Amino acid sequence: MTLVPITSPDLSAVEVSWFAALCSDDYEYLGVPDGRLRSSFAHCASLVKTAEDLGFRNILCPSSYQVGQDTLSFVAACAPLTERINFLAAIRCGEMQPIMLARTVATLDHMLQGRLTLNVISSDFPGEVADSAFRYRRSHEVVQVLRQAWTRDRIDFQGEVYQFDGVPTDPARPFQQNGGPLLYFGGYSPDALELCGAQCDVYLMWPEPKEMIAQRMRDANARAAAHGRTLDYGLRVHMIVRDTEAEAREYAEHLVSKLDDDYGRMIRDRAHDSISLGVAHQAKARALADQFGYVEPHLWTGIGRARSGCGAALVGSVDQVMTEIEAYRKMGIRAFIFSGYPHHDEARHFGEKVMPHLRTCSLPHAYGRVPAETPATPLGTGARR
Repeated sequence: MTLVPITSPDLSAVEVSWFAALCSDDYEYLGVPDGRLRSSFAHCASLVKTAEDLGFRNILCPSSYQVGQDTLSFVAACAPLTERINFLAAIRCGEMQPIMLARTVATLDHMLQGRLTLNVISSDFPGEVADSAFRYRRSHEVVQVLRQAWTRDRIDFQGEVYQFDGVPTDPARPFQQNGGPLLYFGGYSPDALELCGAQCDVYLMWPEPKEMIAQRMRDANARAAAHGRTLDYGLRVHMIVRDTEAEAREYAEHLVSKLDDDYGRMIRDRAHDSISLGVAHQAKARALADQFGYVEPHLWTGIGRARSGCGAALVGSVDQVMTEIEAYRKMGIRAFIFSGYPHHDEARHFGEKVMPHLRTCSLPHAYGRVPAETPATPLGTGARR
């Protein structure tokens, strides 16, 4: 089911990422707060180190005002604690003046020596309810200013939200010399797809039946093609992998065995993206699922009962999970962002059982987003740690 042209040259290797639960999203039993797993620097930094030790190539650091640590501060603090893993830092466009954001990102990129990627977000801010079309126009302008700051000597920009005339870019030059950090983006509306197609590098999707994911890819590809561009594609999905399918399904039931649905609904509703089109599609997938929550044989929607955003998990044996990943890869999906509950335990399950069998890469290397003085790691090497 290969659907669209792909920018990266070697589709046999994939970027496999894990998740830093900055937004108090770590549980032993889904929806049951656990002080041991609350969002703290110590806990989340240990997730980063675990992921690096297991060979994950990137780690998503999300953003949420109400329940989260500050993303960019967290990434900065983790820079001297890590050596190999990339950081996928979420940035909310408009939260910071864009030239100051460009400088902050450039500083982080130097601290990490090029191990920085960015997840572009257009959600409302605390206390703000903005028109969706305006939010995406604002994000479009922010990314345009970032690109100028990272690639030109001066910033000259006249937009609806931002206007700049001849601002020098020296403080905002990143460590990565070929366009700055790679931009990942997820969104489903026409305005979201236009932003991704025109400005971003990797289109991220949440788990749905494969025919729906295929349509998302076709829609994103059409917008990118209109701008003379191609995209890579990524899937953000939770993971429950065990030696047998029965064990994996049993653990999925264990995970929600103490969940109060009213409390789960409160968790979903508190998120700033709770009314987004993407969240609505996750709810639709839950509605299509069977009595056990499976919308496909190995795609379980039970996670979404107590989580806004990504609401489903791949559940199965090692062979079954590898078969699912291979099916997505053949569709053209190049980047995977996995997570699981509790995050330390599931990272180890996946890292020890599945990672040794995967050929992995770093997408920034595939795009040439590495500094001239640092040789790129060849695609697919270093995966079997």
